[in-house]
Amino acid sequence: MSSLLLSCNSQWFRVAAALLLSAIVSNVNAGLFDDEEARRAILELRQNNADLHQQIAAEIRRSTDDGAQVRQGLLDLQNQLEIVRTEVAKLRGQGEQMVRELAEAQRLQKDGMQSTDERIRKLEPARISLDGRDLLVEQSEKRDYESALAIFRKSDFSNAQLVFVDFLNRYPQTAYRPSALFWLGNAQYATKDYKDAMVNFRSLMTAVPDHPRAPEAALAIANCQLEMKDNKAARKTLEDLVVKHPNSEAAAAARDRLARFK
Repeated sequence: MSSLLLSCNSQWFRVAAALLLSAIVSNVNAGLFDDEEARRAILELRQNNADLHQQIAAEIRRSTDDGAQVRQGLLDLQNQLEIVRTEVAKLRGQGEQMVRELAEAQRLQKDGMQSTDERIRKLEPARISLDGRDLLVEQSEKRDYESALAIFRKSDFSNAQLVFVDFLNRYPQTAYRPSALFWLGNAQYATKDYKDAMVNFRSLMTAVPDHPRAPEAALAIANCQLEMKDNKAARKTLEDLVVKHPNSEAAAAARDRLARFK
């Protein structure tokens, strides 16, 4: 644009100079030539001036057209820049959305894996230590046994009997069986159901003679017999306990009770 303006200024300067020169020549010619020659000179000068005006007008039109093209070019460039900005903003928004979706997908995947791990853990057998023995039990067995034992520990012996009986019926091969029989017998003893208590204590001793609870089960049988006034049977049970499990705490208690018989 600056070059175009300079070109226009230069053309206007040449026009002014030409007009000034024509005026001077006209005055000079008026004094040097006759009227005919003066007229020819004036006509020629006018023709030259007309040609010059046409050239100037053409330059102005060309300059105007060039300026319009430049302005149109700038407008087109601005429009293109706006389109680019819009596309960039759109892509940025899509990128942010993709980042959010990826983060959400990763979170769901993590939650899914944790949920799957939890379900697997619930299905996998559990290794436990019970009554001095290491056992492998199902998760459902562990849950139900602990629930039944919690009821016994609340001294709700009537309900404890029900849940232990139900437990043994639902899990006949459970590794918890000796311990469940022991606590069932104790719940029955607490409710003075001595006969059924002795049945369950004997079942424990028969199934697992070397079970850590076996000496206590034998002592509990003797207690049931004493409650039932069967002192002879109680004495025999205590003597067998001392012989079979001499180093147990139950055997020490049996010796004290045998001493009382004497």
